[in-house]
Amino acid sequence: MPQAEILTTAQGRSLAYHKTEGTGPGVVFLGGFKSDMQGTKAVHLEAWAQRTGRAFLRFDYSGHGQSSGAFSDGCIGDWAQDAMTAIRALTDGPQVLVGSSMGGWISLLCARGMADKLAGLVTIAAAPDFTEDSMWAGFDAAQRAALQENGEVALPSDYGAPYIITRRLIEDGRNHLVLRAPLDLPCPVRFLQGNADADVETAVALRLLDHAQGPDMRLTLVDGADHRFSDDDCLALIETSLEEVLERCGTA
Repeated sequence: MPQAEILTTAQGRSLAYHKTEGTGPGVVFLGGFKSDMQGTKAVHLEAWAQRTGRAFLRFDYSGHGQSSGAFSDGCIGDWAQDAMTAIRALTDGPQVLVGSSMGGWISLLCARGMADKLAGLVTIAAAPDFTEDSMWAGFDAAQRAALQENGEVALPSDYGAPYIITRRLIEDGRNHLVLRAPLDLPCPVRFLQGNADADVETAVALRLLDHAQGPDMRLTLVDGADHRFSDDDCLALIETSLEEVLERCGTA
């Protein structure tokens, strides 16, 4: 596999990335919380882009994968800033963003913060506002006290070592909520969600669809699909949804 290239941001963070040249609108994959650009969906979409001649970008947020920094030092604002910097610096023209889990939240922040770079949007098990609505709302009194007193709390994870959740992550998340104010998505949008997702409830996808405003939004619920959304059928659905968005971009 080719070695990742490095983009240095104005904040001094080094972001690792892989870029595929091709036709536009390009596609940018935005990964999830503590995930990286070597994940199944990112690599699958890169192969799809190479096969179809489409421009494609995958990268690691700071504190993730091969990029610089410690994961526990980061927050939603940092990672959204990383994404916007990478999109501005490494892509040409409007892009279709594919956001997975936390990447769905990041993609919505990008849509709000750099609308000129948005051609379309596909989210996969999007987790907007999860630091507030899932983490903080789910903390018991002891966990909230530990967060305030110690600056962090450990949460068990089904994906490996416990997540260290910092007070900065929670407090910064409140500055980047997208479900409390108007959310305009003036482009083709496809939300994908599994009903067997143990991390993001179907209610979140329904709330997002109900809250966002746009001329071409659809939510697809997949029976039995979990949060990974990475089996063959789910990957095929991601491709189909992306191709539909790209086709509609061309006729918008």
